[in-house]
Amino acid sequence: MPSKAPQTAPRKRASTASTTPPAAQADAGFAYSRTFFEDLVDSALRHAKKIGATDAAAHASEGCGLSVSVRKGELENVERNRDKSLGITVHLGQRRGNASTSDFSQRAIEQTVQAAFDIARFTAEDPFAALPGEADIAQPAEQRTDLALFFPWAITSEQAAHLALQTENAAMSVDKRITNSEGAGVSAQQSHFFSAHTHGFRGGYASSRHSVSVSPIAGKGANMQRDYWYSSQRDAADLASPEAIGRYAAERALSRLKARKIATTECPVLFESTLAAGLLGSFVQAVSGGALYRKSSYLLNSLGKPVFPKHIDILEDPFVKRGKGSSPFDDEGVRVQARSVVEAGRVQGYFLGSYSARKLGMTTTGNAGGSHNLTLTSRLTRAGDNLDAMLQRLGTGLFVTELMGSGVNAVTGDYSRGASGFWVENGRIAYPVEEITIAGNMKTMLKDIVAVGADTYNQGAKTVGSVLIKKMKVAGS
Repeated sequence: MPSKAPQTAPRKRASTASTTPPAAQADAGFAYSRTFFEDLVDSALRHAKKIGATDAAAHASEGCGLSVSVRKGELENVERNRDKSLGITVHLGQRRGNASTSDFSQRAIEQTVQAAFDIARFTAEDPFAALPGEADIAQPAEQRTDLALFFPWAITSEQAAHLALQTENAAMSVDKRITNSEGAGVSAQQSHFFSAHTHGFRGGYASSRHSVSVSPIAGKGANMQRDYWYSSQRDAADLASPEAIGRYAAERALSRLKARKIATTECPVLFESTLAAGLLGSFVQAVSGGALYRKSSYLLNSLGKPVFPKHIDILEDPFVKRGKGSSPFDDEGVRVQARSVVEAGRVQGYFLGSYSARKLGMTTTGNAGGSHNLTLTSRLTRAGDNLDAMLQRLGTGLFVTELMGSGVNAVTGDYSRGASGFWVENGRIAYPVEEITIAGNMKTMLKDIVAVGADTYNQGAKTVGSVLIKKMKVAGS
């Protein structure tokens, strides 16, 4: 098993844009300007008020991009995407209606506002349906403009295809046992939006997300194994090199050859850092507003209570430069802030939008639309706790590198997922394993986190090292 995943490799900078001025938006190939979107949204809000709306919110957006895939040295697909939308929410007292359109003409705007108004008229009253309180709104002067979220990538389809082929070739050339490929791909995506509502919010920004990926196949016949790797960044200049991505993907596939089944057992389980982010995601879902007010969470009433062991902390920071979960405000225009979500194992805060906060009798945490950049750490982690050190901590047990299926009961916390990875003996990988199922309960699993590695990897908006859980059930042959 390769010990270190490539994350970034300095390359020639593709863009230096870090804010969203009109010139930068033009460079991204957007068809509409920020000014146009402001006028569009204002027009929708004016019409909503004109026909009798108590309050209203509008959101205009545009996205464009390029996706190219290759397979076995041949171009397979070139896809360009461009989409646009205007969404409008109308409030009539405690009733609410939504409608949207991709037609930006004045007639279409008025028809869409009217449609939202008519939906609200015939919707049942909801005492919690309202815009965020004015005191919670992120005013323009408070909105961070230095988050560096927008780096348009002026890559042509020919250049993208060449980059994808480089990545696939790098994987195929690692070892003669790499016999096939499910392909490689390059994606360049950028978008921008502007939102406003009648409680005083006005704001918007542009953002980008680019990626390179490859999925090689090792072996032949019944002994074939597939794996993959990718790099995803706001700025294409921060992507790992095609050589590093291809090599690591191939090494992962090769390491899985001659995988075995194992007998059913109960043992410590080490989750690779990329999969540990999923454990963090399950926790976030369980302490998010929708699950809590519907009482469909295994962590009901957990505020202030120990959910993790004392050595675990979780921080949320919306202001990480170039962060995949960074934003100057949430989806409702509510101000966001860096905060401690878990401190010494105890839950310090939920993830709430204004609606779920009202349902729970609480205050919004600025998480309409989800969590921001989360980092899970252990106070016991040392700088040298890389993957090899974590395998030593595991001793004899299972190192999981792939999971299949969803397998988490949101209400009870019961956890059961198909898995593959490596059997570890005396701190060293003994052989690859497949066709197994790992099972437990999330409440117990979170409390049984023994260690967190220093081998951190950013998976989306979550950063965490490999996670060692004291004991789980492993079903094999």
